[in-house]
Amino acid sequence: MRLCLGFVLTLALRAETLPIVERVERQPLAAQVERVAQALELTGEPLAAAERAELATASVARIQMILDRHCLVGLEINPEARVKVQQGEAKAELIEQGWRTFLVKVHNQAGLTAAVGVDSPNAGPMQNQSASTGARRWMEIQSYTRQPIKMHLSGLEVEYRLVQIYAREAGQREGKLVFDVGQGTQDLGFRSEVDVLFRITPAAKLTLRVKDFDGRPTTASFLVRDEKGRVYPSQAKRKAPDFFFHPQVYRADGETLALPPGRYTIECSRGPEYKKILRTVTMDRVDRTEAFGLERWIDPAKLGWISGDHHIHAAGCSHYERPTEGVYPQDMMRHVLGEDLKIGSVLTWGPGWYFQKTFFEGKDNKLSTAENRIRYDVEISGHPSSHTGHLVLLGVKEQDYPGTQRLEDWPTWGLPILKWAKQQGAVTGFAHSGWGLEMPKDELLSYDHPRFDGIGANEYVVSVTHDAVDFLSTVDTPWPWELNIWYHTLNAGYRTRISGETDFPCIYDTKVGLGRSYVRQPKPDYDDWIAGIKEGRNYVSDGKSHLIDFRVNGVEMGKGDVKLAKAGTVVVTVQVAALLGDVPEPKRVANKKPYWDVEQARVGTTRKVPVELIVNGVAVERQEIEADGTMREVKFRAAIDRSSWVAVRVLPSSHTNPVWVTVGEAPVRERRSIEWCLKAVDICEQQKTGRVKLEERGEMARAYEYARQQYRQRLR
Repeated sequence: MRLCLGFVLTLALRAETLPIVERVERQPLAAQVERVAQALELTGEPLAAAERAELATASVARIQMILDRHCLVGLEINPEARVKVQQGEAKAELIEQGWRTFLVKVHNQAGLTAAVGVDSPNAGPMQNQSASTGARRWMEIQSYTRQPIKMHLSGLEVEYRLVQIYAREAGQREGKLVFDVGQGTQDLGFRSEVDVLFRITPAAKLTLRVKDFDGRPTTASFLVRDEKGRVYPSQAKRKAPDFFFHPQVYRADGETLALPPGRYTIECSRGPEYKKILRTVTMDRVDRTEAFGLERWIDPAKLGWISGDHHIHAAGCSHYERPTEGVYPQDMMRHVLGEDLKIGSVLTWGPGWYFQKTFFEGKDNKLSTAENRIRYDVEISGHPSSHTGHLVLLGVKEQDYPGTQRLEDWPTWGLPILKWAKQQGAVTGFAHSGWGLEMPKDELLSYDHPRFDGIGANEYVVSVTHDAVDFLSTVDTPWPWELNIWYHTLNAGYRTRISGETDFPCIYDTKVGLGRSYVRQPKPDYDDWIAGIKEGRNYVSDGKSHLIDFRVNGVEMGKGDVKLAKAGTVVVTVQVAALLGDVPEPKRVANKKPYWDVEQARVGTTRKVPVELIVNGVAVERQEIEADGTMREVKFRAAIDRSSWVAVRVLPSSHTNPVWVTVGEAPVRERRSIEWCLKAVDICEQQKTGRVKLEERGEMARAYEYARQQYRQRLR
């Protein structure tokens, strides 16, 4: 038998105050309350900023007073597991075609650790029932038990739970609610069932007319909040293409939102190259239309630079608790359109592998347009080799490693997979490069060695010597960790490029295209775009600063070397634009998200950002520009006394690929960096060998020794 807790709720003229429980320790209560606050944020019903701030230092009594305002129910379980319930301060108000989240306060004198469940005879599907029964089924109800909320009670004297209620129709509706928390109180009788009278606010349709900067219909992002900060549509039970882990939704021209009467703030945007539109809209019970004319602050595509994100997922991480399948191409295409990402690489990986791979075609998906294209490719993640570093394989013709039937059959280290991909003409790289390469200080160039104990570009120090890697991924992990290993291998003479990625919705689940590569090409073309990454005719960016037409002595990035007969001076030119808000944000350390963000490049409290000239990993010159969205030419003159690679950066927001300057036809060779790489091979081998199958270790050992030989040769 289960313990069923019922309680009668009505729309009260005066809210009831729940009792304050004094005998509870603050630390565990505060920890549970923080999880509750996070869950309220995720469900689109955030606490007010002032409440959230006060909770951080509030006493036990004050914590309860703050949260009790949001409690629909107060539940008391006495030491004998007898239960009584009283109405809390929250109003029993719902929204037509929407979910509301309420708190339930549990005074747990019995120390129970059961799960709190909730049900109602008025909930469930309306099909296959009589007219009288169907009329009663107007709602859905559930306990919220996803992370960060735990499924079971902790046994703490006081804690808070979340209950979510959905209404199909407007008006006043009565619902019978039943809460259960386990066995032992069967004698409660009628107290296990209660009738609640809810007031359900009707919704009206808001039709969105969305026009791009040139007047053409388009798709944009919409973030809608009411005066209490609640998000619409409710995040609680969204279905694709609206993702429950997003506050925003994406709507095309002519599509609608359902909103109950009230006053709303709407933020409309279309990725980092557009200005945000902020508007206040008042809704009543009448449908209405609102027009949004988008405006750019920069248009890299018009200048011949095509944006793309090579690391997007349609399954796993934030998508689902059990990511066995994932979402469909049409869902991902909507998000690519809504952020104006010209190229989107949707990578099939471990979670959802067997279902998502069915969308692989080896060509652009049919939903692609002339300006926005998606293609399904592969990330080696969730495979046996993942510990040596996750791999991005772009432009593959076959997605199954030869001789394999299951993921478990794949090689247990990365180099064989990279070589197989290269044989079929793929462009290859390491994903989220910084993981496992943590540096003790936020600096470049650093000669400290990381632990090589993660899933980033760990085995890269080996595979680069086998000519098996085209690029390293950047923007989605801390910049010192990503760039330091890249700088060292460039200094050793290897010509790997960098590309920007988001790893949506894993490292970042807020939107696609937070990390981008801007490739020099006349129009969006997937094959040419990934070729541009391989050739290095691209810069990486968060989309908020741009390094256009970077040249050294007139030679464009990715188009050849600058050749000097002897030491001399080169002229570096680049067109730079960045956009900052007027109000500075606090500075962060490099390992705090967002890892790349133009705000962190701000010079003091000004509206300026630094543009740095990099020669062999060292910033040799610096100029500051106003980050007001205006494009400006920046020119440097640099003395080159030996063969070098040259790049430009706005750190941590954007970074070019290098142009190589050879002096007297000598290769780039920096002794300290080569010595760094040589030692890195040893550290990596110590970390990885134990997780490689015995039958593969011989080949692995030979490959690592080959890498050592290559670095030793370069030292000579």
